[in-house]
Amino acid sequence: MIWLLTLLLLLLALLGAPFFALIAAVALMGFHAQGYDLAIVAVEINRLGEMPVLVAIPLFTLAGYLLGESGAPRRLVRLTQALVGWMPGGLAIVALVASALFTALTGASGVTIVALGAVLFPALLHGRYDEKFSLGLVTASGSLGLLFAPSLPLIIYGVVAQQLNTTPPVSVEDLFLAGILPGLLMLLVLSLYAITRAPPIPPQERRFVTSEARSALWEARWELPLPMLVLGGIYSGRIAPSEAAALTAVYVFVVGVLVRREITWKRLPQIVREAMMLVGSILLILGAAFALTNYLIDAEIPTQLFDWVQAHVGQKWVFLLALNLFLLFFGMLLEGYPAIVVLTPLVLPIATGYGMDPVHFGILFLANLQIGLFLAPLGMNLFIASYRFRKSVTEVIRASWPFFLLLFACALAITYMPWLSLALLDR
Repeated sequence: MIWLLTLLLLLLALLGAPFFALIAAVALMGFHAQGYDLAIVAVEINRLGEMPVLVAIPLFTLAGYLLGESGAPRRLVRLTQALVGWMPGGLAIVALVASALFTALTGASGVTIVALGAVLFPALLHGRYDEKFSLGLVTASGSLGLLFAPSLPLIIYGVVAQQLNTTPPVSVEDLFLAGILPGLLMLLVLSLYAITRAPPIPPQERRFVTSEARSALWEARWELPLPMLVLGGIYSGRIAPSEAAALTAVYVFVVGVLVRREITWKRLPQIVREAMMLVGSILLILGAAFALTNYLIDAEIPTQLFDWVQAHVGQKWVFLLALNLFLLFFGMLLEGYPAIVVLTPLVLPIATGYGMDPVHFGILFLANLQIGLFLAPLGMNLFIASYRFRKSVTEVIRASWPFFLLLFACALAITYMPWLSLALLDR
């Protein structure tokens, strides 16, 4: 009977059933098979309200939506272009940095491709970059930024991992710090590659224009304090992530609605509605995931998986390589938040059993996840870029393949050099 129900759930997943309902169904089936009162699932969902860090999710989401609706993306591109656009490969570096920052603030790579792609892709073509290179760069850079605070995937991984009571424990603040060096490594590698593919810059354009930089800085004067206030507060330990989220949301609201008036009062309720619809889906998935995690732990499924893996994979380096491939595959199949809430309770106990730090695992997990988003043939960002730039999916795959290989090399470096993730932590 259990196998028939499992096949039914898989069929429903293929037909597009809500993901939270499928997760909750698995938890209900598991608890029923063990003879528990099914009210335990409702108790686990209700436990969401006891987590202070959860406040950060709706506030950061709202801030990201408000930024996306304002002129901040255009000003961000102009500023980075003025500062580094005159360098060899400068325009491509502009695209990478702007995309990473925007994805970190919004937590949605697809939104970055749609919102910034309209500016970056034509700019790269106008800058005489090869069309194939430009298409691949914009597609790949859309997923950069998931490792930088205040990325929502970092927060969600921290929330889920805390339910597993790992040793050492996982905190969102540690994850924010741990993502800095790996994220910068990925940006650096792609920037160096962009420099090698950059077209020659005419002598008259190969200079820093002070007046344009000053003008761009002045135009972005309201956006510049935001990362310094929020990230500086988090990294210094002076404010908690939930407080940083509140500060971000209030600041972005004041600037976008009251100061710059780029978001009208008439449009504001619609933006809030769209943001909270996403938050609602995230919270439903998290609540169902808590119930599923509780069932998995109670049934000792992670322990059984670890025993099986350890019996077949004796060497740690082999396990780590297999882990990367496993995470890439599911990162391609499952978009963002479902991948985190489903895979974390299953794989994290196995990784810690092999001696991995849970924070290191989280950064490795999200690094593979952001690469899997544009992994052929099913990565979500491939289809978003295909639709946005009116190119076939095959063209997008060919264009983004070199970027995938470079980022996969970075993921391997993050895997086998844990100090990249842990160097800034007091562990």
